[in-house]
Amino acid sequence: MLSIQPEEQYALRAFRLGASGCLNKSGAPDELVQAIRAVASGGTYVSAAASNALVSGIKSGDGRPPHLLLSEREQQVMLMLAGGSTVGESATALNLSVKTVSTYRARILEKMNLANNAQLTQYAYRHKLIE
Repeated sequence: MLSIQPEEQYALRAFRLGASGCLNKSGAPDELVQAIRAVASGGTYVSAAASNALVSGIKSGDGRPPHLLLSEREQQVMLMLAGGSTVGESATALNLSVKTVSTYRARILEKMNLANNAQLTQYAYRHKLIE
């Protein structure tokens, strides 16, 4: 996975979803070549930043940030709501019903121990999930 997002935020999720490597686009070109060669030969590649994130995730166990416990769809809904989209706008953008997005919202708030969208937005901003 080559992303503009910091590996610290997405490395664990990327590897859980089957990625063979995780690298930020701002990395050195020679690191990208090294990563491509490793993955192309059937191996894996983990940058230093991703490695630190993975190790800290393993060490902290349940102490991981709550957003890492969300499913992919919950993560999508969380980012849309935190970014200011309404439930209706999120439903339209994700081709879901308003009721389904409302259910995701309730699950997200419960899993993250938050009370409302304002707290969700503050959390996302504080963890650099949104700008």
